[in-house]
Amino acid sequence: MDYREYPPPPDLRRHVRCLWVLRDDAPDGEVRVIYPDGCCELLAELGVPLRFHGADGQVCADQPFCFAAQQRGPVRLQAAGAVFCIGVRLTPASSALVAGARLPGLRDQAPDLFTLDPAFAARFAGAARGYVAAQSPQPLWRLLRERAARFVPDTLIVRAVALLDAADGDLRIAELAQRLGVSLRTLQPRFLAAVGMTPKEYARVRRLQALLRTLDAEDADIAAAAARHGYSDQAHATRELVGWTGATPARLMRALRGNREGDEALQLAAAFVRGTSATPAVRARGARSPGTRRRPATA
Repeated sequence: MDYREYPPPPDLRRHVRCLWVLRDDAPDGEVRVIYPDGCCELLAELGVPLRFHGADGQVCADQPFCFAAQQRGPVRLQAAGAVFCIGVRLTPASSALVAGARLPGLRDQAPDLFTLDPAFAARFAGAARGYVAAQSPQPLWRLLRERAARFVPDTLIVRAVALLDAADGDLRIAELAQRLGVSLRTLQPRFLAAVGMTPKEYARVRRLQALLRTLDAEDADIAAAAARHGYSDQAHATRELVGWTGATPARLMRALRGNREGDEALQLAAAFVRGTSATPAVRARGARSPGTRRRPATA
């Protein structure tokens, strides 16, 4: 498995977190996990579409081109053949760049992009194939520049997201509204419309990501990491980890530390936390991956 992230050009940083590419020519068929990160994504599955395992036990094939809206639990995916995915991770305040006013109703879904916006979907499909032909993200950057030229993020929500990111989610929503100089009744619906989840949900995701980064980068135990990131106690952190990732802290730490292939099902999630998958040489040495995905980040 090879997972890599590419930063956007400066003029798109307001709207795009990164472009990522996932390739696996010989997947093992294990069900893989991805954790929520508070970002929506445009996805092009140029290989065999992945199978999505829903919380209700239903299994369905992903659409070749889809919009991954905000997720409030672990996403379980399974390869049915060679994997070649290209994703564009949007910034939280620009989550409505594609879905518009429909964004809040798409939570926990990944609808077909051709159903959501047929004209844009056709151009996105062409740009994704252009990436392959040119071995460059420039076709996708051009398409996104054109789309972003007609989109203006809600400046209040841009500020709200920045405050929550700076606090790694450890900020009460009432205090957030006070800092922004607005009421909760003003903040909450505008945040949901712009980001696709409530400010409280987004704060919980940001705190989860901060906790995962600490567990990945350091030898801190779950109790120390939980205290650092504002959880009331270890039990609180454990409940949040299990709820958002579907895995216990012990399993997560085994997957994130030491032998990077110690838990096959969590390799993909670990790669998304870092922003890159470990190279074979790094894995053979048992060393840590050279990069961690930067968060303010995120399919």
